Amino acid sequence: MRQGCLLATLFTIIPTMIFAETFYFSAIPDEDQTALVARFTKVADYLAGELGVDVEFVPVKDYGASVTAFRNDQIQLAWFGGLTGVQARQLVPGAQAIAQGAEDPQFVTYFIAHSSTGLTRQESFPLDAKGMTFTFGSKSSTSGRLMPEYHIRAETGAAPEEFFSRVGFSGDHSQTLRLVASGAWQVGALNYAVYDKAAADALPETETAHVIWQTPPYPDYNWTIRGDVDARFGEGFADRVQEALIGMDDPDLLASFPRQAFIAAKSEDFIPIAETARALGLLE
Repeated sequence: MRQGCLLATLFTIIPTMIFAETFYFSAIPDEDQTALVARFTKVADYLAGELGVDVEFVPVKDYGASVTAFRNDQIQLAWFGGLTGVQARQLVPGAQAIAQGAEDPQFVTYFIAHSSTGLTRQESFPLDAKGMTFTFGSKSSTSGRLMPEYHIRAETGAAPEEFFSRVGFSGDHSQTLRLVASGAWQVGALNYAVYDKAAADALPETETAHVIWQTPPYPDYNWTIRGDVDARFGEGFADRVQEALIGMDDPDLLASFPRQAFIAAKSEDFIPIAETARALGLLE
């Protein structure tokens, strides 16, 4: 009898512990998978401590897979690029951008070139790259494809395939840097933060792959959350997630993004990205 009362008491006190959902999040794979898992597992531990729920990072194979996982409710929060964030919010009614890096409202893309090209850094678009080989990053990358393609078309009056002799997609920013540094591609476009970190770490790739131009600023990376999380994890949960992200002040966690801090964001901040994507036929 006493044992039955004890069990009844336990189920009365901790039903949420028994039946609570795990909060899943992911991120666009803009770097090597191993590095992503290492950096975001630490973020999961941080969020779990701040939110009081189990939090798990879910790695995905490519940019499109991150949007699909968000649409299918396999993840409830994601660190998206500007374009993937727009795509995800379009597919999931009620989803909202809630935070971004302090640097993200003024993000830029670097165009880099192998030293053998003779191209050097300049203020205007490198028209001397005409006829060379060129690689984007991922097909769905804001900084590695969307904005570079926009500026190529705007500055040259031609499609990338018309201006360059050959055009490819590396898959991610780190790979773009490696491929240009090796000479496999003469010119490429990548996230400026990835290149700056490589330069700060004195990686050998930056000895042969040099910045030749940077785009004007645009809004990019963002944390986007599904609109049904309050119903599932408790009233005000989305606000608590936003507060936890903005309150992230551990230098090691922030350096892994890398960002100086996170600030509040809203979906309307990324209207320029949506308009550019529609103009290029990359968004309905």
